[in-house]
Amino acid sequence: MERQHAWELLCQYTKTESLRKHALAVEAAMCHYAKIFGEDENLWGITGLLHDFDYEMYPDEQNHPYRGNEILEKLGYPAEMRAAIMGHASYTGTPRTTLLAKTLFAVDELTGFVIAVALVRPSRSIFEVQPSSVRKKFKDKAFAAKVNRTEIQQGIAELGVDETEHIQRVIDALKSIAGELGLAGNNC
Repeated sequence: MERQHAWELLCQYTKTESLRKHALAVEAAMCHYAKIFGEDENLWGITGLLHDFDYEMYPDEQNHPYRGNEILEKLGYPAEMRAAIMGHASYTGTPRTTLLAKTLFAVDELTGFVIAVALVRPSRSIFEVQPSSVRKKFKDKAFAAKVNRTEIQQGIAELGVDETEHIQRVIDALKSIAGELGLAGNNC
């Protein structure tokens, strides 16, 4: 699997900058965790990059991520990756049995939430975000109301990691691509 091919596939199906940035954020978090767990960074990164590639064209539960899974299967992407992508959407009923699948589920919603926390800072910088500020905003149900907090908690539990440590890992991953996400603030 080549990352460039995956990026081109993402761009073919995903036209909005915000959804592309989400893909990049999840890719960064997956690569970060792959390093921690000693796993294949290419496989994990591409899984994160492509997990929602079909969402813009097929945004309903009857089609996403099912249509994407079909496309990836035809293109020869590995079953482990496709199973993880299916499992990131709880409504599919696909069990998350691998570390890859559990990690994807654990970082998906959290990346969006952490980015939202960074964007409300005056500097709009990920470099100023701390786990404590994420946890504080997490309690405010009106903040980033569309983010599924239940799935964030479930993902942390399934992955079996400490909540604060997990949030910090996601922040660190996002720092590595802050410029691409528009979150570098004054630290560019």
